[in-house]
Amino acid sequence: TVFNSLNHDMTLTEFKFIWYMEYSHRMWGRVVGLAYILPAAYFWRKGWLSRPMKGYVLALCGLVCFQGLLGWYMVKSGLEEKPDSYDIPRVSQYRLAAHLGSALVLYSASLWTGLSLLLPRHKLPETHQLIRLRQYAHGTTALIFLTALSGAFVAGLDAGLVYNSFPKMGEHWIPDDLLAFSPILKNIFENPTTVQFDHRILGITSVTAVTALYLFSRKIPLPRRARMAVTSLLAVACMQ
Repeated sequence: TVFNSLNHDMTLTEFKFIWYMEYSHRMWGRVVGLAYILPAAYFWRKGWLSRPMKGYVLALCGLVCFQGLLGWYMVKSGLEEKPDSYDIPRVSQYRLAAHLGSALVLYSASLWTGLSLLLPRHKLPETHQLIRLRQYAHGTTALIFLTALSGAFVAGLDAGLVYNSFPKMGEHWIPDDLLAFSPILKNIFENPTTVQFDHRILGITSVTAVTALYLFSRKIPLPRRARMAVTSLLAVACMQ
């Protein structure tokens, strides 16, 4: 059914390219899972894990398994036949966003846990400025996470194909079909124009927030490691 309604002129060579990409992605995911679970079981058996670390390890291994389950659930949505729909077959943008969001949480939690073990925690005086910087950093993290999730909706709806000009969308700053769907809330998740518009706004806001975080951090005496992290964040945000 998918072949008949989409890519019906695909050659065998082109199909093999896509098939091997998907197969490699699945195999790599399984390798990552084994790289988590097998060493964790070994360290656990040897008694090298503290009680709190056992909780972290169980949570991370659970996230790995959950990520694989979400991947299967996402792909399954692209293979479901919808006789009443005239849309081309594609995976659900909701499931795609969940799969990406879960991967980001898993990666961030793994990195945080690893760095917490490798690098000693800085003991800094809890000044008002430092507390504000920490709160602002957490808010910026949430904003970046939301921006990434909105990117999954862009990919899931092929929303990047609707408008390919910047900063305007076509001839307008605000496109005419921004609220074409009813009810209005449906536009945020299912209207390709609105999804692309939201992603642009979130992206610009994220870069602005990271820049403000960097400028604010310059006013506070921070350790070298923390200053390098903030500077690297700004560099990556600009490159992104």
